[in-house]
Amino acid sequence: MAIKIKSLEELVYELNLKFEAVKLGGGEKKLDQQHKQGKLTARERISTLIDTDSSTLEIGAFVGEGMYEAEGGCPSGGVVVVIGYVSGKQCVIVANDATVKAGAWFPIAAKKNLRAQEIAMENRLPIIYLVDSAGVYLPMQNEVFADKEHFGRIFRNNAVMSSLGIVQIAAIMGSCVAGGAYLPIMSDDALIVDQTGSIFLAGSYLVKAAIGEEVDNETLGGATTHCEISGVTDNKYPDDTSCLQAIKNIVDKIGDYTPAGYNRKEKFPPLKSVKDIYSILPADRSKPYDMGELINCLVDNSDFEEYKEGYGQTILCGYARIEGWAVGIVANQRKVVKSKKGEMQMGGVIYSDSADKAARFIMNCNQKKIPLVFLQDVSGFMVGSRSEHGGIVKDGAKMVNAMANSVVPKFTVIVGNSYGAGNYAMCGKAFDPRLIYAWPTAQIAVMSGGSASKVLLQIKVATLKAKGEVITPEAEQQLLEEITKKYEEETLPYYAAARLWVDGIIAPEETRNMISMGIEAANHAPIERPFNVGVIQT
Repeated sequence: MAIKIKSLEELVYELNLKFEAVKLGGGEKKLDQQHKQGKLTARERISTLIDTDSSTLEIGAFVGEGMYEAEGGCPSGGVVVVIGYVSGKQCVIVANDATVKAGAWFPIAAKKNLRAQEIAMENRLPIIYLVDSAGVYLPMQNEVFADKEHFGRIFRNNAVMSSLGIVQIAAIMGSCVAGGAYLPIMSDDALIVDQTGSIFLAGSYLVKAAIGEEVDNETLGGATTHCEISGVTDNKYPDDTSCLQAIKNIVDKIGDYTPAGYNRKEKFPPLKSVKDIYSILPADRSKPYDMGELINCLVDNSDFEEYKEGYGQTILCGYARIEGWAVGIVANQRKVVKSKKGEMQMGGVIYSDSADKAARFIMNCNQKKIPLVFLQDVSGFMVGSRSEHGGIVKDGAKMVNAMANSVVPKFTVIVGNSYGAGNYAMCGKAFDPRLIYAWPTAQIAVMSGGSASKVLLQIKVATLKAKGEVITPEAEQQLLEEITKKYEEETLPYYAAARLWVDGIIAPEETRNMISMGIEAANHAPIERPFNVGVIQT
């Protein structure tokens, strides 16, 4: 039985409930324990650090969801990551959540920490680490320790960011153990909270076991030890709040950056309300709608200057402003359109003329230094003899080439379907969008659930028959329902968000802020190479 189709309103309501649950981290009991230790929670630390009433953008709120049930779960991967403003400056903030397995590092936590550092490096943003972690989650050490994208990469990134002049500030606000001790000490500033913060390569129990020395953790690696004896940390503070204020003071004195120069003017709200999207977007993801109407709900003054309006109509390209920033938009048109030859073309499918148009538009945006925004609701490229004879592979490759080699920042919003090569051509995660977010209506997979389930059923039935088993129509139908349910669950945006295939799930009304903050971040990093697409088949 297929998953029940839900309206956008229902999906956003569900999203808000899930986010409220995620914010509890390891649960209310664990939050209370944190307070009894005299410590703020990870989210309270971030709230205290960022400027009052300023915008924030969370990265990976749903990371780890449903992935570690046997281990008791790992909400948000045990670490909270946001882009926010500290003393008026945009920063990446990474805060270990000690209410989740004492802040221990699960495999997905490594991926999330690396994603935070990637954002800081791509955009040349200061990064602030609020450290409170027991170190590697030992039962899964084989998945976090030795590979290229495991935790060692974090310390490598510390060194690389330092060489690039990207400011790193670390506050040791709880445990900081073993290899994790290198992260704060490889930062530019290392602050520590007295009595609650500690840092050492091995704790007192391991020291006793290894060399027979008896020493308590505070003497071994507390704030007084490291500020007055070892010199490992810079300054100690009596509590979390005063330590966070010290970070604000440090950030306040960071010099200005050289902007990339993306164009921004006075911002205006759309003439059409963003809430109109709720009536534009059909609940059934197979139904057509006009993507142009949706774009008018997102762009300033609902002013969208379409490029090649009469050509390649299953992709909309055009210029607009979002929160004052100039953008080039590439979006899948979901209504049925008529081609220049009078043929009817299915919405959400990329045809040769659409790919050709999109490639040329992407090149134009690079020429004019205009950031790109991709709005995905794509079923894939058109197939069949007519398309193959018309060179769909060549035109699709041209679009992918132009998109992949873009030097202007790219931002992706998965509005609805994101299937097959369409995900790639429309700047999926593999093609380095600066930020990629999904709406709760998103579905991400190689192909639609209906198509995939039938293929998987044929394979399963053939395998069973080869073993001599008799499959009744009733059993075949039950198999189809089981396969369909599993496949459709894996296409949901929460499945993607848990694995960081997307940076998060947002309601439509949060989209403008995401894109605006993303372009502002990108404006910190001047373009360092010319735009060159290499070889393209024309």
